[in-house]
Order: sequence, then structure tokens, then C-alpha cells
Amino acid sequence: MLIGVPKEIKNHEYRIGLTPAGARELVGHGHKVMVQRDGGKSIGLTNEMYQKAGAEIVDTAEEIFRRAEMIIKVKEPQPVEYAMLREGQLLYTYLHLAPDPAQTEGLVKSGCTAIAYETVTDRKGGLPLLAPMSEVAGRMSIQAGAHALEKAQGGSGVLLGGVPGVKPAEVMVIGGGVVGINAARMAMGLNAHVTILDRSLDRLKYLDEVYGHQLTTIYSTHDAIEERLPDTDLVIGAVLIPGAAAPKLIARQQLQLMRPGSVLVDVAIDQGGCFETSKATTHQNPTYEVDGVIHYCVANMPGGVARTSTFALTNATLPFAVQLANKGAKQAMLDDEHLLNGLNVHAGKITYKAVADDLGYEYVPAAIALSLT
Repeated sequence: MLIGVPKEIKNHEYRIGLTPAGARELVGHGHKVMVQRDGGKSIGLTNEMYQKAGAEIVDTAEEIFRRAEMIIKVKEPQPVEYAMLREGQLLYTYLHLAPDPAQTEGLVKSGCTAIAYETVTDRKGGLPLLAPMSEVAGRMSIQAGAHALEKAQGGSGVLLGGVPGVKPAEVMVIGGGVVGINAARMAMGLNAHVTILDRSLDRLKYLDEVYGHQLTTIYSTHDAIEERLPDTDLVIGAVLIPGAAAPKLIARQQLQLMRPGSVLVDVAIDQGGCFETSKATTHQNPTYEVDGVIHYCVANMPGGVARTSTFALTNATLPFAVQLANKGAKQAMLDDEHLLNGLNVHAGKITYKAVADDLGYEYVPAAIALSLT
């Protein structure tokens, strides 16, 4: 199979979908790999490293999209990219379709087969290709929130960990999954006072057993969130409904309960955000203010630590890429139900129910869609 890896073009996105080591693995399996020139240069992955691994260096994304049978990316295709996709071509990347009707329409019209990293599953019911970036984003959320709390950034001027004689910041993490746990760990490491809310009693029990008195666990309800807003300095939105739009957990009117200069970090912004006042931002302009509350809603947070993120992501995505290349997309998905769960679009059909429901498309189960082609 001929595999193409274009350079990412989203604002301040420096990750790349395949490392030289990954290229070498695919070449070793008898496949051909094309990488766009300087695609990984900004994170120390040079053209020469890819060439040594057996990859071909090409000058333009247009050539990659024109020639490749499988496109491996990191972020969802931008309009200029999904316009180049063609019928039967395989796209393997993050998609986050539910809050993005324009991209969804573009993929449907292209006739391509689009596998979303964020909906591939594992035997334990987890999301193995989303987890590495959730770990990064969870940890980064505290760094970003701490910076936004600084007075010069518009924040309230609170140090997360306080100092002797001055109480630490109050951090509320909504969601006890991978993002939430990693955010809580970072905040606790900085000596903040951390409360985590979740609707799974099993998850709350686990967190209580692991962290004990270091972490306050609360069953998540709208009342529980609202009660804590007046005393909270930093809120991390860490909720996830796989493939679907995130629920709105804090309404605009509730911002009036928070102290001026408090900070909201919305890690769910890729899925539309979990605060009513959230709108996607970039690393170039990461924050904005609504009713005195600072919002950080960068849609590609892990891109800020692109080298770490690239290696963490490709460690997880490469085995599936090898399966897809070795067997072909259709057979690989039919052989692996977890990879099949990653299929979101195929031959003009929406094959992931949450996306179809949120955007008003007819839902065609993935196995049925594959059987029709």
C-alpha cells in the first residue's frame, strides 16, 4: 500500500502522523511511504531521518493526496484537505465530527473511508488512540490554567499551590476519565486543593482509594457544580461522550457566581465544548474573557508540546496502521471489531451513530456499510 503523511496545517500544529520509526516499520512490511518535506522538522524529525527509514520525501500535500491510498494525519482535515480526498481513499486521523458539520459534509461528498482515532476501542472498553492525547491534554490543562490565573494574563492573580500562610487555589475537575485524572494529578502535584466530579460511583471509589484525603470526590450533578463555582479558581472541563458532542455543564448565567479572574479550561472543545460560553481558540490566541471569567479553549492542546505528543500518539496508532496497510482497510476492520468502531464515514455513509444523531444523517452501521462496497 502507498501511504502518505502530509504536513499538518492547523494553526500552531507541529505534530506529524508518522515518525521515522513508524515509516521504517511500514516499509519493512513491504509498503511505500511518502512524507511531505519538512513535515516533522519543527520537532526534530528531519527529511533525512525519514529517507533513512525508507520513505520518499515529496514537496506538496497535493501530491500526497493525489497518489496515496492511505493518508495518515493527526488533526482533522481542513477544508483545503478534505476537498482533495477521493472515493475509496483511506483517511486515518482524529476527526471529531459531531461539532463539525462542514467537515462531515466534505468527507461524505468525497466518498472516502475515514477512521477516527477517537472512536477506536479496546477490549477493556477504553479509547486507546485517544488516551495518549487525553493524558497530554489533562496535564497541560493545569499548566495552561495556572498561567491564565496570573494577573498579567487577566486572571485573579492566584498561585495554584499557595505559599506558607496563604491558602492554595481551588481546582474543580469535571470528569474523572483519563483527562480528569491527569489534570487532578498535576494540580495535586502543585499543592492545589482539588475536587473531582464524576457520575460513575465506581470511578469515584477508585479515585478515593488511590488518592485518599489528597483528593475530594463528589458525585456530579448540576447542583454540585453550581455550589462550588463561587469558591473555585480554576475549572477543568474533562467530560467525554465518545464521538458525540459534549454536554454543556456550565451555563453563561452561572459565570456570575465565579470570582472575577477565575479560569475555565475546556478540554472538551474538540467535541464542541462543555461550557456554554466556550468557543475554539488557538495556541496563537488561547484565551478570551466572558463576564470576567477567563476561558482557555485551544482545540489542539497537545500540539503545544508537539514532540512529546507525536511520539505518544504514534506509539498507539502505528499497530493499527500496520493492520490497515497489510490487510486493506475493509478486511482489517472486519477482522477487528475495535478498529471497526473507528469507522465514521464510508462511501458517503455516516457509520458512527453519535455523529449521525448529532448532525441529522442517516446512520448506517459500519459492518453494513462495508458490505455494500
